[in-house]
Amino acid sequence: GVIYHDGQFDDSRLALNLAQTAIEQGGTVLNYFNVKQFIKAENKIAGVIVEDTLSKKEFEIKAKVVINATGVFSDAVQQLDEPGKESTITPSQGIHIVLDKEFLPGKAAIMIPHTDDGRVLFAVPWHEKTIVGTTDTLVDDIDAEPIARDEEIEFLITHAARYLTKDPTMKDVRSIYAGLRPLVKNTAKKTAEISRDHSIIISDSGLVSIVGGKWTTYRKMAADTVNTAAVHAMLPYKECITNELKVHGAVDTDGITGTDYYYGSDLPLIATLITENLTYADVIHERLPYRKGEIVWAVRNEMCMTVEDALSRRTRALLLDAAAAVEASQVVAELMAGELGHDQHWIETQVREFKEVAKTYLPSVNK
Repeated sequence: GVIYHDGQFDDSRLALNLAQTAIEQGGTVLNYFNVKQFIKAENKIAGVIVEDTLSKKEFEIKAKVVINATGVFSDAVQQLDEPGKESTITPSQGIHIVLDKEFLPGKAAIMIPHTDDGRVLFAVPWHEKTIVGTTDTLVDDIDAEPIARDEEIEFLITHAARYLTKDPTMKDVRSIYAGLRPLVKNTAKKTAEISRDHSIIISDSGLVSIVGGKWTTYRKMAADTVNTAAVHAMLPYKECITNELKVHGAVDTDGITGTDYYYGSDLPLIATLITENLTYADVIHERLPYRKGEIVWAVRNEMCMTVEDALSRRTRALLLDAAAAVEASQVVAELMAGELGHDQHWIETQVREFKEVAKTYLPSVNK
């Protein structure tokens, strides 16, 4: 066998930390806002009309240049600018199943370079669980909550059984989740053959779109896009400062155990918050590592306004144990309502909406 070193990260936590870093650098971040249409002057984009999805209020934001960095939704945004514009990306779906740590004890991951149909399979330790993935399936429909297909799930379970310490079955699966890759469109017949590189497109009206790419190269993608946008908008030249910029929370985490590592330098502040209330040290569910105080922290400091965000994107409860996350949703909703000043109707609505989202994460034995 061959041992090599690779990296892993937590996507939603990094996205949050990048937003926090932008704020610390003087930027303004709008969470829960959707772009409805572009503002144009003499056929050139001069800003956007956005909607606050929580209050349903609309706002106009003027801009010297607008960047479209929306992943698989890039085509939809470009078509707001140019109705009928040909698509620029090919969406590819990848799914993962989550198993208990006992299926892959230790800290090392496993990579199977060639499955029966030539795919690459990974089994990776993550947040005290084992993630098995992934698939590469061409899809036509782009959805904010893509759904794993039965054949994809069966593929992962069948192949994982050949390599893991124990043979997993559907009963062992704690969560199933899917994501969409925004691959740059080309003539390749298989999505696995399409480049993961990024491309920058400037429309006639001046919309700067970045398509393709991957998390691994996000800093390069950002620098290329901002530099291109600045030149196009004839803005004053500024040297890129993000190459060595540390993101919010950056600290050596070697001595931090469990799920706490991703809070980084915020960890002492969370520890202080937990002392405010004796119940904040209690976990939100016996099968989940997250404490009530972390939910309060997410509301106060991480722009968290919904139960789904708390259980899916601030903690990773939905991805690690979907059934436990569903059972914890009532407790989480009550905590958040207390912080945000919401009533019982809000609690009931949030729990109901979260359970609806969670259905596609639950293994069939729990539905």
